[in-house]
Amino acid sequence: MQAILDTWRPRVLSILRMVTAFLFLQHGTQKLFGFPAPQRYEFDLFSLHGVAGTLELFGGLLILIGLFTRPVAFLLSGLMAFAYFIAHAPRDFWPMLNGGELATTWAFVFLYFAVAGGGAWSIDNLRHGRGRTPRS
Repeated sequence: MQAILDTWRPRVLSILRMVTAFLFLQHGTQKLFGFPAPQRYEFDLFSLHGVAGTLELFGGLLILIGLFTRPVAFLLSGLMAFAYFIAHAPRDFWPMLNGGELATTWAFVFLYFAVAGGGAWSIDNLRHGRGRTPRS
């Protein structure tokens, strides 16, 4: 059983990375393009929302494909921590009451990716030669 878990650990890490990125980049497309949900604020690239949307979109795409996973995830973790303390924490101490559960979760999931990397199914893994299947 342990061997099966060890075999699947890097693959499930990749699945978590891809699903997280897919959900995350939708916040960027919403801010920049009004898709899949309408924009909440008028778009201005040089506003906090514009910078956040740009990082969410391009950072989300890089995380999705697993390219530069560690540095991008570290940057996005900081973005989500910043978002939490700027937008949510002033409302209330408790994330359940201030609407900050998602920002908090993403901050820590991205921090995990910054440490763990992109997993087996990532461009980073291919670039470092770990994507090759050993031949017997």
